[in-house]
Amino acid sequence: MTGTSAGPTGLAAPGASTVAPAAAGRAGRRERHAPSMPYTNRELSWLDFNARVLHEALDERNPLLERARFLAIFSSNLDEFFQVRVAGVKQQMAAGGAQRTPDGLSPAETLRAIRSKVLPMVASQSQTWAQVRRELVGHGIRIVSWSERPERHLELRQRFIDEIFPVLTPLAVDPGHPFPYISNLSLSLAVTVRNPETGERGFARIKVPPVLPRLVEVGVRTYMLLEQVIAANLDVLFPGMDILEHHLFRVTRNADLAIEEDEADDLLLAIQEELRRRRFGDVVRLEVERSMPAETRAILERGLQCSPEDVYEIAGTLDLTAVFELADLDVPSLQLPAWTPVTPPRLVPPDPGEPVDVFAAIRDGDILVHHPYESFSRSVQRFVEQAADDPDVLAIKQTLYRTSGDSPIVQTLIRAAERGKQVVVLVEIKARFDEEANIGWARALERAGAHVVYGLVGLKTHSKTMLVVRREGRGLRRYVHVGTGNYNTKTARIYVDIGLLSCRSELGADVTDLFNFLTGLSRQRAFRRLLVAPFGLREGIVARIDREIERQQTAGDGRIVLKLNAIVDPTIIRALYRASQAGVEIDLVVRGICSLRPGLAGVSETIRVRSIVGRFLEHSRIFYFRNGGDEEFLIGSADMMERNLDRRVEAVAPVDEPALRERLREILDVMLRDDRRAWELGDDGLWRRLETTSGQAPGVDTFETMMARALEMSAGAS
Repeated sequence: MTGTSAGPTGLAAPGASTVAPAAAGRAGRRERHAPSMPYTNRELSWLDFNARVLHEALDERNPLLERARFLAIFSSNLDEFFQVRVAGVKQQMAAGGAQRTPDGLSPAETLRAIRSKVLPMVASQSQTWAQVRRELVGHGIRIVSWSERPERHLELRQRFIDEIFPVLTPLAVDPGHPFPYISNLSLSLAVTVRNPETGERGFARIKVPPVLPRLVEVGVRTYMLLEQVIAANLDVLFPGMDILEHHLFRVTRNADLAIEEDEADDLLLAIQEELRRRRFGDVVRLEVERSMPAETRAILERGLQCSPEDVYEIAGTLDLTAVFELADLDVPSLQLPAWTPVTPPRLVPPDPGEPVDVFAAIRDGDILVHHPYESFSRSVQRFVEQAADDPDVLAIKQTLYRTSGDSPIVQTLIRAAERGKQVVVLVEIKARFDEEANIGWARALERAGAHVVYGLVGLKTHSKTMLVVRREGRGLRRYVHVGTGNYNTKTARIYVDIGLLSCRSELGADVTDLFNFLTGLSRQRAFRRLLVAPFGLREGIVARIDREIERQQTAGDGRIVLKLNAIVDPTIIRALYRASQAGVEIDLVVRGICSLRPGLAGVSETIRVRSIVGRFLEHSRIFYFRNGGDEEFLIGSADMMERNLDRRVEAVAPVDEPALRERLREILDVMLRDDRRAWELGDDGLWRRLETTSGQAPGVDTFETMMARALEMSAGAS
C-alpha cells in the first residue's frame, strides 16, 4: 500500500517534485451549461447522498445507537436541504424563472422530482425508526406512549403542571385571532376543541417548547415524547372544553439569507437585519401526522399559505433529530468503540508532560495532519497556542468560517491580542447558520484589540488558512497552516480533514498575499504555489486535466484521482469528459453531490465514481495528477462547485515532501479499495453499495483502516 510500485489504484511512485501548471488554452474559459452534456441534477444527487446516510441506519451491522444517530443525521440533513435548496428552487419559480439546469429540468420539474424522491425516503426512515425502537427494548431502552405507563399518569400530570404547563401558550384561530406565526422547524400540536354548551368547534395551536427536552424520562432508560405528555393533558390548557382531536405538525421555512451586499453600507448590520427576517421566511415544507384529517390540514395550508405539494405525511415520529439525545446514551455495547485521536508522530513531545515545540518540528520539515485520526488539539490548536504565548511571535492571521461555541481557538486568539501581538482574523459572518455565533466572536476579538474583517462583499471566505510571523535571529520566518476543514474543535472529532503545517518561503509569501487581499485593497490575483478561488482555481485544475490529456496522447499514462465533497461545476465536468475520451484513467471519490455521469460509452468510459459514508464525515479534498511520474498532490478547502470556484475565497496548496505524498497516496489507495463503506455510481445514474466481502474476510473499511494506521504510526513514534 505504501510501496513504490503501482497499487490497486494505479497510482505510480512519487516523482521528484511538483510541476507548475501548464498553460491551457481553454482552461481559462468558463464554459456555459449545455443541455446535451450528460449531467445529473444537483438537488437529486444530494438526495441520493442522504439516502446513503439513511442506509447506515438500515445496516444491521452497525451498532443500534449508531443506527439511531444516522436517523437523526438524515433528518438534520433533510431539514437544511429544504431550508436552503428547496427554498432556492421555489424562489426561482416564484420569480417566473424558466431557466433549466444543465440536466434539462425546469424549477417546477425539479420540485416534482424532489418530492418523488423524498416521499419514499421518509417512509423508509419511519419504518427503520420503528424497527430500531423495537430492538432497543431488548436492551432496556424504551420510548413509550402515554397509554403504556398508566401507573405514572398522576406523577406525569403533576410534572406537566409544574414544569411544562407554565411554558405553553395555546393560540386560538378564529375571527378575533388570526393564524399565528409558526417559527421555523418548530413542532406544534393542532388541537380541535368543542364548547359542550354551544357545540361550537374551535381550533388552536400549541408549540412544543424547544427549551425543554424532547425526551421526557419516565423511568430507567425509559422515555416519553414531550408532545405526548402535552397531548395527554390538554384539558388543563382548555378547561371546560371537549378535546376532539390533536395532531402534530412541523413547519420548515426558507432560511437562506438574501443580502444585497453592494447596497449595504454596513455588512454587519445588514446580516443582523437579515437574520431577523429569516424567522419569517416563506414556508417550504409542512410535515403532518398521517392521521391528521383533511379539514385540519386545510386549515394549516390556508394559514401557512402553502400548497398540497408542500405537505409531507409522516407515518411515525415527526422530527427525528430528537434521536440525537438517545444516540448519546452511555451504553458502550450499543455504540461504536470510542476513538481517541493520536498525537501526530512529528508532534510527540520528547519528554512526556512537556509541551512540544511546534515551530521546531515544522522547521524540520512540513507536517501533514489527518483528523480525527490525529488530534486537532495537539496539532493545529497547539500551533495557535504556542504562537499566542511565544514572545518572538509578532503576528497571527487566521480565517474563521465555522467554529465551536466554546472555541478554544478564538479564546487563544483573544489572549494573543491581549498580549499585544498583531492578531488579524477574517470572520466570515455570512457562513450559513453560524452568522450569529460568528458575529459574537468577532465582537469579542475586537474588544481584545484584534483586527477583525467581517468578510468581502460578493464573496464568502471559505479558505482554511493561518499565518504566524515569528522573529528568528535577525530576520522573520512565516509559518502557515492550510487545511480542508474548519478551525472547530468539535467537528474535528467527527469530520475527516487534512491540514498542512509548513514554513516554506513561497507558501508563506502566498498566504501573506492572500491575507493582504482579504483585509486590504490588494488586487493580488497571481500566487506562487497556492491555487486560489476565484482567481484561477478552476483554470488551474482544468490546466492539470488538460496536461493529463496531453500525457495520455503522447505516453498513454494519464491518471487523475480527485477526492471531493461535491462535483457540480460544468466546466470541470466537461474537462473530465474530455480526459476520459482521450483515455485518461480517472477515479473520483465524492462524498455528496456528483453531477458527472461515469461509464457512459464515448463520453466517460474511463471514469469511476465512488462515495464513502460511515463512522466519520468525509470532508477532505485531495487532488492527484500523475503528470508523467512527476506527480502532483494538492489539498485545500474547495469543492468543484460553481459557488466555490466563483463566489468563495478558497485556497488549495501543493504537498511537496515525498513522505507526505505517500500518506496522501495511502489515503486514496484505501478509499479506492474499500469494499465495506463504499458506494459506486453506475452509468444509469444509480448508486450501488459495493459489498465484495464473502463473510470470512473482513474487507476494507476506510475508517477502521485509517484508525489502525494512526495507532501503528503513533506506536512507531513512541
